[in-house]
Amino acid sequence: MNTTVLVLFYIKRAKVNNEGICPIYTRVTIQTKRFEFSTNKYINPERWLVEGSKVKGTNEEARTINSHLDYLKNQVLEAEKRLYKKDIRVSAENLKNELFGSAENKRMLVPIFQDHNNKIKELIGKEYAPGTLERYKTSLSHTIEFMQWKYNCSDIDITKIDHAFITDYEFWLRSVRSCANNTAVKYIKNFNKIIKLCLANDWLDKNPFANYKSKVKEVERVYLSEAEIQNIINKDLKNERLTLVQDIFLFSCFTGLAYIDVKNLTKSHINFGIDGEKWIFTHRQKTESASKIPILPVTQNIIDKYEDHPQSINQDKLLPILSNQKMNAYLKEIAAICKIEKELTFHIARHTFATTVTLTNGVPIESVSKMLGHKNLRTTQHYAKVLDRKVSEDMMILKEKFKMNISIKKTN
Repeated sequence: MNTTVLVLFYIKRAKVNNEGICPIYTRVTIQTKRFEFSTNKYINPERWLVEGSKVKGTNEEARTINSHLDYLKNQVLEAEKRLYKKDIRVSAENLKNELFGSAENKRMLVPIFQDHNNKIKELIGKEYAPGTLERYKTSLSHTIEFMQWKYNCSDIDITKIDHAFITDYEFWLRSVRSCANNTAVKYIKNFNKIIKLCLANDWLDKNPFANYKSKVKEVERVYLSEAEIQNIINKDLKNERLTLVQDIFLFSCFTGLAYIDVKNLTKSHINFGIDGEKWIFTHRQKTESASKIPILPVTQNIIDKYEDHPQSINQDKLLPILSNQKMNAYLKEIAAICKIEKELTFHIARHTFATTVTLTNGVPIESVSKMLGHKNLRTTQHYAKVLDRKVSEDMMILKEKFKMNISIKKTN
C-alpha cells in the first residue's frame, strides 16, 4: 500500500532569538507518525508566509531560503523513493533513517529481514517453494507486530536484540497470537535464521540465541486404518462433487502425494520406471526433493477415470482437483457418511500412505522415505513410531525363532 508523505515547513516562534528571528523547521508526516528537523535557516516571523510554507518576497534572501526549502523537500521525497526501490516499508522511522544516513551507522532488523525475503522471492522455483516465502513474510509481520506491542516501535537496531527480546517474542506468540507450541517454535526458528545471517556478516558480536532453548513437541499423526480406507472405497456416494473428492483423496492415499503436488501433476509426470511399469516422477513443491512412486492398480483406475475430464484436458492436468479448502470441507461430509470419527483432511491421505499402505505392509522405511520425497530418514521414522501392529508382527517372528533355538531350564 502506498503511503503519503507530507512535508511542511514552519517557524518555531518559541525559539525566537534576541534579534527577533525564528528558526525554520521541517515537519515530515506519514499517516499519524511524524518527525521534525531544523533547516538551519532563520527568518523574521513577519516575513514568513504560513499558507505557502515559505518566505515572502522575491529578494535574494527569500530566493536563497526558499530554494533551500525546495531542496530539503526533494531530499525527503528522494529518500521515500529509495525505500520503495529497496522494498522497505515507508514509515517515519525508516524514512528518518534513510534521510539522515542512520542506517549506515546502525543496522535495523526490518530492512535485513525484508532483504532476506526479497532474495527468497527471486529464487522461487529454483531453491524455494512459494510456501516458504509466505512463512517468512508472516514471520516478518509477526515480528513487527511484536515490536509495536512490546516497544511501541516498528523496527529495532539489531544490536539491541538480546535474550529478553527473544523470550518476550515467544511469550507474545503464545499469549497474544495464541500460537500452539510447535507454531511458536517455528516462528522463533524463522527469526533465528535472520540472526544467524547477521552473525555470519559480523553485524553482531554476540548471539542472542546462545542461552535460548525450545523444543518441538511430538505430534501424533492421524491416519486411516485398512478398514476405514476400504469403507471409503466401497461407499457409493451418488454425488458427483463428493465422488470426485473421494477419488482424489484415495489417489493421495495410494501415492503419498500432498495436495499441491497432486494439483501440479500432468500426464508428463507419468513415465516408465526401472521395472518397466508406470511410475509417477515429480518433485515436492515444499522441499523440491524428488518423488518417484510406482503406480498401484487403484491409482491407475483413478487416472483412467478422469483422463477425458474437461478440466484435465483444458488445464493439462492429470486430475481435476478442487481447492484445498473445498476438498477438506467435502472430506468432512465423506467422513460423516462413512462414519469415520477422525477429523478427515486431505493431508491425512499422505499419512495413510506412509503408515497403513506401505510401512504396515512391510515396505522398507528407506523406500517409503524416497517415495514421500523426504530429505531425511528421521522424518519418515515419525510414521514408524505409531505402528504397534508392525512391531507386534516383527516380535512374533522373533518369538518363533527363540522357541526353536532357546530352551530355559526351570529351577527348583
